[in-house]
Amino acid sequence: MSQTWQNLLEHKHKLASTSIYSLFEQEPNRWRKFTVSAAGLFLDYSKNLIDSSGMRLLSQLAEEADLKTAIKAMFSGEAINNTEWRPVLHTALRDLNRKQDLIVGKENITRLVQNSLKKMEQSVNAVRLGKWRGATGKTISNIVNIGIGGSHLGPNMVVEALKPYASPEIKSYFVSNIDSSDLCETLKKCDPETTLFIISSKTFTTQETLCNANSARTWLREKLPKIAEKDIIRQHFIAVTARPERAEEFGIDTRNIFPFWDWVGGRFSLWSAIGISIAFAIGMDNFRALLFGAYCMDQHFLTAPFSENMPVILALVGIWHINFCHMHSLAVLPYDQYLSLFPAYLQQLDMESNGKSVTKDGKPLDYATAPVVWGSVGTNGQHAFHQLLMQGTEPLPVDFILPLQSQNPLGEHHNLLAANCFAQAQALMQGRSQKEIIPELKEQGFTEDEIKNLLPHKIIAGNHPSNMILMDKLTPERLGSLIALYEHKIFVQGVIWRINSFDQWGVELGKKLTNKIAPALLGKKTNLDALDQSTRELIKIYNQKKPT
Repeated sequence: MSQTWQNLLEHKHKLASTSIYSLFEQEPNRWRKFTVSAAGLFLDYSKNLIDSSGMRLLSQLAEEADLKTAIKAMFSGEAINNTEWRPVLHTALRDLNRKQDLIVGKENITRLVQNSLKKMEQSVNAVRLGKWRGATGKTISNIVNIGIGGSHLGPNMVVEALKPYASPEIKSYFVSNIDSSDLCETLKKCDPETTLFIISSKTFTTQETLCNANSARTWLREKLPKIAEKDIIRQHFIAVTARPERAEEFGIDTRNIFPFWDWVGGRFSLWSAIGISIAFAIGMDNFRALLFGAYCMDQHFLTAPFSENMPVILALVGIWHINFCHMHSLAVLPYDQYLSLFPAYLQQLDMESNGKSVTKDGKPLDYATAPVVWGSVGTNGQHAFHQLLMQGTEPLPVDFILPLQSQNPLGEHHNLLAANCFAQAQALMQGRSQKEIIPELKEQGFTEDEIKNLLPHKIIAGNHPSNMILMDKLTPERLGSLIALYEHKIFVQGVIWRINSFDQWGVELGKKLTNKIAPALLGKKTNLDALDQSTRELIKIYNQKKPT
C-alpha cells in the first residue's frame, strides 16, 4: 500500500462526520471547482463526499500509476493487453484526420481504417439508395444484426439512442440470445425478400451467433425455395469478422465480408465495421459524426491536465467510492428515453473490462475493482429502485445523464423531466431531517405519539453521492463523446488498479463447459463423470422433460 493510498484512507476518516451539503459551505467556490466541460459534455461532480484536498490525493494516485505514460502507450499502439500480446487501438478507429499514418508493427492502421470506412460506405449507400437488392430483386428494408456481447450491445444501444436520425425506410433489428424466441420473434417482423443479415463475430466461432446465423439461413431457404442457396447468401448476408476465411466457409461473398482486427476488443468495437448496422440505420454522415464526437473526447483525454480531465476525474471519483468509501455498485440513470439501453451497454464495458482479481503481473489483489453497474431510464427508476437509493442500508453512487433539449419537444414534458433529474440528485445529497419532518407532521394534525412512531420511517439520511452529466442534445456527436468518456474512465481505473482491462478470460470458462454439456442434451453419447452431481442430475431432468 503506497503512502498516498494510506493518506486517502486517513482522509476518508477525516470526512466521516462531514456531509456533502456542508462541503458547499466550507468551499464557497466548490461548484466552480468541481465542474468541467469537454467535447460537448458538462460534468458536475460537486455532489460527492470529497473535497479539494481529497481530489489532489487522488490525482497523486494517478501520477504514481504513471497514467500519462499508459495513455500514450494505448494511443501509440503498444501491446498493453499483456495476456493476449495485443495493442488496444479502438481510438484509431475514430482518428480520421491523422496527419501521419499510425504504423504498428508492419500494419498501417490508418490505411486499414480508411479502407474499411470506404467499403462500409459503399454498402451502406447501396442499401439506403435502394441499389442493393435481395435475391428476388426487391430492395432491402430490414437489417438484422446477429451478434452477442460487444457485437450486439454497442450497435443496439447506439441505434436505439439515435433513432431520431434513422431512415424511416429501413427497420433495424438485433438478435443475440441463443434462445430461439429472440430470433423467431424478430423474423415474424421481416420479409425474407427484403431482409439483410449481418453476422457480427470477431472469431466467427461464437456459439450463439453461429447458431442464430444458421437458423436464419435455413429460414431464407424455406421462404425462398426457388432461389439457389448461393444467391440467397450473396444477397442476404454480410459478415464482420477478424477471421474472413470462416465467413467464406459459411458461403458469404468476399465482397460482403468486412474487416475487424485483433487490436479492437469486442466491447470497444462499435466504432469499427461492427458498427455497420448503425451506419445502415443513420447513414454514414451521422456515423462519422459519432466517430468525431469520440475523437474530440480522445483529444481532451490526451491533452488535458488531470485536474481538468473529465475521464480522469470520473475515474478518480469512482475509485474514491469503491476503494475508500466501500461502495461497490454504480447506478447509471439516463434521463432520456433514447438512452434506455445505455446502462446495459456500460455493464459489459465496465464489468468485463475491470472485473479482475489479479494484477497485470498475475498477483492477487487485496482491494476491490469494478463496481456492479446497473440502472434504468430516469423517472421509471424513481418509481422502482429509488426507494433503495434514498433509504437503503448502504449509500450507492449515481451517474445522472441529461440532454438539455428533447428530440421531441412536447408541452412541459422536458421541463418536468429535467426537474425530476435535478431533484433526485438534490434529494440524494440533502435527505430529510427530523427538523423538517416534525413541523410538517404537526401541521397535518398528528399526535406526539403518532409523530414518534412515524418519524424513523420519514427520515432520509442523505449524503448519497452523485455525478451529473449534461449535454445540449443527444446527437451522434454527443453520443460519441459520452461513450468515449466512459471508455477512458474505465481504462484509467484499470491503470490505477494495475490490472489488464482488455482481456476477458472469465468469459471463456462458461463457453468451455457448455461445449462439454451440450452433447449430453443433444442426444450424443458423452462421459459425464467429470461433472459434479448437481449438474449431472439437472441434465437428467432436462433430458426427461424435453420434447422428443
